[in-house]
Amino acid sequence: MPKVSALNMPDVPMGQLPPHLELQRTRVSCDKDAPTHTENVQSAGAYTSVGVDNSLCLDQFRKNFRVTVVRLTEDDMEFDMIGIDPSIANAFRRILISEVPTMAIEKVLIKNSTTLVQDEVLAHRLGLIPIKADPRLFEYTSENDNPNEKNEKNTIVFKLHAKCKRGEPRLPVKSDQLKWLPFGSEFEVEKPSVPDSAPTKTYTKFACSQASMPQFANNPIVPKHPDIIISKLGPGQEIDLEAHAVKGMGKTHAKWSPVSTAWYRMLPEVVLLQDIEDELAEELVKRCPAKVFDIEDLGKGKKKATVARPRSCTLCRECIREENWEKRVSLRRVKDHFIFTIESSGALPPEELFTEAIKILEEKCERVIAELS
Repeated sequence: MPKVSALNMPDVPMGQLPPHLELQRTRVSCDKDAPTHTENVQSAGAYTSVGVDNSLCLDQFRKNFRVTVVRLTEDDMEFDMIGIDPSIANAFRRILISEVPTMAIEKVLIKNSTTLVQDEVLAHRLGLIPIKADPRLFEYTSENDNPNEKNEKNTIVFKLHAKCKRGEPRLPVKSDQLKWLPFGSEFEVEKPSVPDSAPTKTYTKFACSQASMPQFANNPIVPKHPDIIISKLGPGQEIDLEAHAVKGMGKTHAKWSPVSTAWYRMLPEVVLLQDIEDELAEELVKRCPAKVFDIEDLGKGKKKATVARPRSCTLCRECIREENWEKRVSLRRVKDHFIFTIESSGALPPEELFTEAIKILEEKCERVIAELS
């Protein structure tokens, strides 16, 4: 590039950024060795010299921000969040993992267990079974373990009784054998000093059956997946226990996390810097394991490479790894466009999980505003 005197250089246009600065501000450049321009420009006066206001504007945010659902199934959801800062996208991810509550088995009362699985391992496995119950219909339990405070509004009770008879093959015990007890615990509290005439006392105190409540009348509480193996019983072995599920959050224990995973990535952008034709086009298509590129037939034996599926790019950089390919292909990420994926563990549908995360973030903001004022 020839040297140009500073006096002969053209004036910088006011009110808009030069193309190279706009590219650095809005894109992450993924070079052969490492990504560059990964940081966000936060300073409001960063571009004052060219007449561009970089401060946060609520009206501009409302204009640019949007959510587009790409895929929605019973257990997972993929959507685009556009016009948002990475810190906000990460806040949603962290809230989904650790602060949206669910119901999970917390206490296991084992009456008899002759299986090879240790009692604490058995209790841990039971705790990780997703329960298909709307946590919004339940209350949190108190910190003290008082049976009188465990009622139909804060506790779900399951019973598991399985036995493998002698002479029979090994018996797998699966999650569908957990039977919901809508009247609460059936195990009696052991108190030898109480006379026989005293009424029996169990580990819960339900005022009514949960099955009689409108929200559970046509929607019985069951494990989300019926085929999770809890244990395998050999001949003569038996399991007899009660499991009590309560409301909690993932930041206390991972068993209360409502998602199998929640993650996001920036939208890939693949740009061809020059026409790639014939043998080079075929080589480029073969290089990409994600099948991002296709070949367009131009007629008369001519072929040209095109970017057909940029969203599928995983940024493996195979297409630019060899010499001179960085001059032909540019890999970028859009800084304010996030592809967000939620995989629900089953307690709530993924679209409702995202709505609950928004409510929790809103409550956090209101709490900060209240404290500051």
